[in-house]
Amino acid sequence: MPRLVRTCVLLTAVALLAALLPAGAFAADAGGPQARAAKGCNIRGQQRSLGPTYVIRLSVRRTSCRGAKRVVRAYHRCRYRRGGRRGRCPRVSGYRCSERRSGIRTQFDARATCRRGGRRISHTYTQNT
Repeated sequence: MPRLVRTCVLLTAVALLAALLPAGAFAADAGGPQARAAKGCNIRGQQRSLGPTYVIRLSVRRTSCRGAKRVVRAYHRCRYRRGGRRGRCPRVSGYRCSERRSGIRTQFDARATCRRGGRRISHTYTQNT
């Protein structure tokens, strides 16, 4: 079968299938599982007020940016209570948190992720020691 004919047959079959399906089958609220992409939060002007020296980036999945900023502040208060600027915090506000760090003696960069069920709050920060 020539390639053009095969493509036309395939397109016709797809069009017929789409016509036979109910109109709501392609809607976003069809009831099936949905992918939830992480979104970035606007922290412009707030980089220094969220806890460490600088919060560089904040992203969330299945939660609000406003709530995420509260969790980030609580996370850094917990860190300071548990060892000062080099402290770590395993849990805050019902979230389980993990962190990866890299840097030099006087400063480090870190990426912290806090999870609670399907919710995720991820932020990158710089801390001067």
